[in-house]
Amino acid sequence: MSEASCIFCKIVAGKIPSRKVYEDEDIFAFHDIHPWAPVHFLLIPKLHLASMAQVGAEHQALLGRLLALAPRLALQEGCRPYPQGGFRLLCNTGAEGGQEVQHLHFHVMGGPRPWLKG
Repeated sequence: MSEASCIFCKIVAGKIPSRKVYEDEDIFAFHDIHPWAPVHFLLIPKLHLASMAQVGAEHQALLGRLLALAPRLALQEGCRPYPQGGFRLLCNTGAEGGQEVQHLHFHVMGGPRPWLKG
């Protein structure tokens, strides 16, 4: 299920190019085009969910897989190991939460500071 006008759905479908980090049947990860940190990629479900506000009990397994994947991909993309290293996981929800693209996504950011933002 996708939204025809959703930029992230278009990226998943290969209609818009991206620098892919990871892909499986349910999840897609790609580098942010305006990174705030030395490591900055987005982790999204392929299923179009507008935001965390639309997540229900039926999405528990998918969200669990997304969150469990984040540490592995963070290390793969260059974040240093915990506890000296680490990463930030951010999910903006709605206009007041700073969400710009209406497709559920997690920013995974890390690397040496200072960062551009955050």
